[in-house]
Amino acid sequence: MATKRRVSRLSPERRRADIMTAAREVFSEKGFNEAVMSEIAERAGVVEGSIYRYFKNKRDLLFCVSESWFEEMISTDEPTLAAVTGTWNRLRFIIHRHLMAIKTHPDLSRLVFQHLRPDPEYRKTKLFALNKAYTNRVVELVREGVENGEIRPDVSPSLVRDMIFGAIEHRTWAYLRNEGGYDPDTLADQLTDLVSFGLRKKDQTDEIARAVEMLEGAIARLQPAAGAS
Repeated sequence: MATKRRVSRLSPERRRADIMTAAREVFSEKGFNEAVMSEIAERAGVVEGSIYRYFKNKRDLLFCVSESWFEEMISTDEPTLAAVTGTWNRLRFIIHRHLMAIKTHPDLSRLVFQHLRPDPEYRKTKLFALNKAYTNRVVELVREGVENGEIRPDVSPSLVRDMIFGAIEHRTWAYLRNEGGYDPDTLADQLTDLVSFGLRKKDQTDEIARAVEMLEGAIARLQPAAGAS
């Protein structure tokens, strides 16, 4: 008696995940303009028409791939960031992780910067919300620093966020254009030092200035006495 051959069918969730994995590879290798849906379908092991059951078009697929990347970065960072103590250590961790993400995934970074952020509908997308959550970790950190007395109360948390991520994007742009490189460790140290100096409470700087002034005054008073002896 003949037995029926069992056909293994992948779940929609698994099929969608396979398509996104293939798309991430193709987008990273060829960029957005040169990526074709037929190659993505071939790598995912599906017919091209199947892609459109899950994604509207190539741009929608790129948005979903980028959203998955941001979710991955946020979830990966959370346990380590929670274990890091000290405002400046936590700030350096966030800066360093972002520098490493760009260094490790320049193609995805380039796609987000060049193709997705300029999109007129970008601010309405899930990617925008994820990027906001990703960068707002700096905002939360600054607010915590103000509350515990490590950071000046007159500092704008959102301005600090914009300064950090704007500086990182500016300093890494040559690398993304394949025109140079950078050392994430050194750059993270330098940027953290610059930002932390600007965030320190004014009274800390004033105390140092007063101490220097008192020392200079004492030296000035001692000089005549030393000359008379």
